[in-house]
Amino acid sequence: MQHRVLGKTGLNVSAVGFGGIPIQRIEGKEVPMLIDELVNQDINFIDTAKTYTVSESYLGEALKGKRQKFFLATKSPSKDYEGMKADIDASLKNLQTDFIDLYQCHLVKTREQYDQIMSDNGAYRALVEAKEAGKIGHIGITAHSVDLLLEVIEEMPFETLQFPYNMVERQGEPLFEKAKARNIGVIIMKPLAGGAIDKASLSIRFILENPNITVVIPGMEKVEQIIENAACGNEHNPLSDEERAIIESEAESLGSQFCRRCGYCMPCTQGIDIPTQFIIEGYYKRYHLEEWASERFKGQSISADDCIQCGNCEPRCPYNLPIMDMLQGVTNTFRD
Repeated sequence: MQHRVLGKTGLNVSAVGFGGIPIQRIEGKEVPMLIDELVNQDINFIDTAKTYTVSESYLGEALKGKRQKFFLATKSPSKDYEGMKADIDASLKNLQTDFIDLYQCHLVKTREQYDQIMSDNGAYRALVEAKEAGKIGHIGITAHSVDLLLEVIEEMPFETLQFPYNMVERQGEPLFEKAKARNIGVIIMKPLAGGAIDKASLSIRFILENPNITVVIPGMEKVEQIIENAACGNEHNPLSDEERAIIESEAESLGSQFCRRCGYCMPCTQGIDIPTQFIIEGYYKRYHLEEWASERFKGQSISADDCIQCGNCEPRCPYNLPIMDMLQGVTNTFRD
């Protein structure tokens, strides 16, 4: 397994890490087997989130006696001081540890949210205090908007960034170059485009060819997935021309109905967060997290249900997606 230094954190992490979102689908008693296999495959980086329902709790129980073998990362969407402070303590309790290696501000969508996080009463202050108190080691940020991160990357104090990247979603490549120049560790989420890409090994190997990327975190819930994905992190494992053609062809086949989350379709006249509708639908259809996705969809104050088919979004989409039809598809998914 390749190991790479996670930017200015100095953590020497495995090139392939463990994404903790899919373990919501299995029983807690199955998770220790996954942890044992991570050890076998020399995977030492685990990423989860407070919002992944039972994921933190499952991992906390399964990591008993093995915590020291892993760098543990989690995250919270709280943007204010009190909310983040409470979430850090909740994560420590759920994970049954007194120290989390990396804690991330999760899903920062707009400049307004970023400014809130960095304000006197923002989440970042809670993270700094937790770091000073020895509760966390390092502080990161996750986002889907390349424009936002490109806007703030020269000023932001975060040590890592987590961003989607795969053969379909390549908009982050200039961002990764700038992150590398600032010694910011790059963590790749959505390596299979939210489950849309079938050729998992080819996609992960494509990602790891990028010298600006530190670690990729495919979601895994089976021992067999860990073994297959770990093999992608072997040294000297570049794609052949034939393999590259296969993954490029698969990416092209997704082009007409796949949202890259670039956000150029926004703002919606009705206030719908359009990319988020497709993300939630992906969790329902491709991750098979039906109950969790349904709760997230219904918890929105404005959703795909509110689309009035005005059409303002579609001309803005650089990929010419039929956004109105796709939003109707989301509505149909959660009406069933």
